Amino acid sequence: MEAALLGNPNSNPNPREEGKRKVVVVMGATGAGKSRLAIDLACYFSLEIINADSMQVYEGLDVLTNKVPFEDRKGVPHHLLGTISPNVDFTSKEFRDQAIPIVDEILSHNCLPVIVGGTNYYIQALVSPFLVDDLIDDVDECNRNDSLGDLHPNIGFDQGSEFSGFDRLKVLDPVAANRIHPNDHRKVNHYLTLYASSGVLPSKLFQGKASERWGQADNFRYDCCFVWVDASLTVLDRYVEQRVDSMMDAGLLAEVHDIYNPNAAYTRGLRQAIGVREFEEFLRYHHSNANRRHSYNDENRSGSNGEYGIPAIGLRAIMDSDDNNLKILLSESIDKLKANTRRLVRRQKRRLNRLKTFFGWDLHYIDATEAFLSKADDSWTTQVVEPCVNIIRSFLYEGASSVTDPDLLSNSNSQRRDLRDLWTQYVCEACGNRTLRGAHEWEQHKQGRGHRKRVLRLRKKSQSSCVVDQKHHPMASE
Repeated sequence: MEAALLGNPNSNPNPREEGKRKVVVVMGATGAGKSRLAIDLACYFSLEIINADSMQVYEGLDVLTNKVPFEDRKGVPHHLLGTISPNVDFTSKEFRDQAIPIVDEILSHNCLPVIVGGTNYYIQALVSPFLVDDLIDDVDECNRNDSLGDLHPNIGFDQGSEFSGFDRLKVLDPVAANRIHPNDHRKVNHYLTLYASSGVLPSKLFQGKASERWGQADNFRYDCCFVWVDASLTVLDRYVEQRVDSMMDAGLLAEVHDIYNPNAAYTRGLRQAIGVREFEEFLRYHHSNANRRHSYNDENRSGSNGEYGIPAIGLRAIMDSDDNNLKILLSESIDKLKANTRRLVRRQKRRLNRLKTFFGWDLHYIDATEAFLSKADDSWTTQVVEPCVNIIRSFLYEGASSVTDPDLLSNSNSQRRDLRDLWTQYVCEACGNRTLRGAHEWEQHKQGRGHRKRVLRLRKKSQSSCVVDQKHHPMASE
């Protein structure tokens, strides 16, 4: 194994950025193999892994959040993996404040910190020298007072306000609202909280010097080597389907059953994870029937049977039951989980493209498609691990900042060309004025079975209405 030699000032004769310490960041969409790659890199470098997945940081739901099992970590130290209480919001600021000392500690014993995760705002918070939260302290009192004049007279921040969530932000600050998806509850609440505490419109924080400093590649806290491991959408979609089925076999249903609470908010802590809300209707039906079939006293309402004392039901038991409604609801929940995970993959790809195109991040693109499709045992090593090792070796020892492999450059350029429209909003009237963000999301929505059924139903209704009007027209009988 090669030593990273990060602590020795003479170890890197051609340092790229004097005074900045080196870290490696492995990024990519869900299912692309980020964790696997990072662990495999330990065969070549002395490294420790810092998890940057916003759901894997929480304790619990190990199967659903796809945490690497202890036995699969091959002795590689993992940090911020399953260490945070599931009932709190672990913000990007808190991630940064906890991750920086960990990076310092890893570097102090001459190891390489490898940040691994698909949560870009965690990674941005760590490598950028400031956060939006930090900007508030730099805004002078005059600007704050001016911003207060922009507050809409009908907007209130109390829970009883007629405005809530995204609608409130849209009236308060349309520019900021246009930056985010209406369903991004975490960011919506964060923007509203920033305004409530500072009087500064969120969009103002991204203007002037702030926009120049935020996330730009020439202003990082560390000397960063970004590795983007990716695969084609077809391959990732197929992998997502298979992984969800494997999760079900591994006990996913028992996990979501154990944290089920009909009164819980799905916008806080671990309950935000994809796969929790998707099973809500199924669990509500199951609990309702179980309550009717059984009576419980206080003694048997224990944690072993879930928060409400309802016995957990196994996957095989559901398949063997006579309750067809329960089977249908379970099947629909699984389909929702797969569909929402596929949507997540597409969002993550778009965000990585945005970092590369708009912020100038030098993302070294590694295409793992062939490794996923190949049946050869060494395909992953030759197609993914070895190219990544060469990139990191160059980064650590030779000081080269760019990938010279023409195939990798070609892949990178194709990713740049595939950047889609991220900001245009589309409203689907047929689906209850549902808001879609970006041309790709809109096209995917139009192809969906539910949308097509609603459009067909509205079309038939419209045609039927025309026939009725014609029959009642005075000239219809002539």
